[in-house]
Amino acid sequence: MGQEIATDPRADHPGPPGRITAADWPLHPAAEFPPDRTQAILEAAKRIGSLLKAGHHPFALAGGVAAYAHGAVVRLQHDADFCIRREDADAVTRTLREAGLQVFLPPEDWLIKARCLGQDVDLILELAKRPVTSQLLDRAEELPVDSVHMPVLAATDLVSSLLAAFSEHHCDFGAVLSVVRPLREKVDWQRVRAERGDRPMPAAFLYLLERLQVIGPAPSDNAAGLPSRGTAPRAEETA
Repeated sequence: MGQEIATDPRADHPGPPGRITAADWPLHPAAEFPPDRTQAILEAAKRIGSLLKAGHHPFALAGGVAAYAHGAVVRLQHDADFCIRREDADAVTRTLREAGLQVFLPPEDWLIKARCLGQDVDLILELAKRPVTSQLLDRAEELPVDSVHMPVLAATDLVSSLLAAFSEHHCDFGAVLSVVRPLREKVDWQRVRAERGDRPMPAAFLYLLERLQVIGPAPSDNAAGLPSRGTAPRAEETA
């Protein structure tokens, strides 16, 4: 939806006076539409990823842009996230500053923040309260982010980190559900359960996935023989 501007209402105008939409664009060529935030964040991620690749820094794309790279339909609104090792933080900071980007240290000691193409970028040193390790980065999958290929967190690591963020104060099941559905075949659900299933909110989300038949039940509860990794059961399995 476009911005509100003062106009003279037209008899054939389909909407309320003064409101400009994409359908009205030929009538109001001077109107400016708000920027596409998702595409802006993707452009920032591509720029950062290219700089990190050129600098030979180990890293992996994380967060919503990683979900996008894996094929989830996401609406990016906040920032781009990258995982880097703590021992590489100084070198990464130097590379980004040499490229003319603003880099600063926030009060939190588990990330570094940067600004790229007008967007916020988080360089994460600890993912789900665990240090980013070489093993985590080695599991990353090379995927395209639009036209730029870069390491992206493995689907299991990505989903596990999303579940780890659930708490009594932040528990948006709907947003994570839209990510998990298209990734479910790529996720090791047994490992996710082992890592996150002992906490109430992640356990509740896993139960929701079972009830929605996105995943099968845990092996110990698998009386029907459904896989703990994969899609909903076939009709003949539930008949």
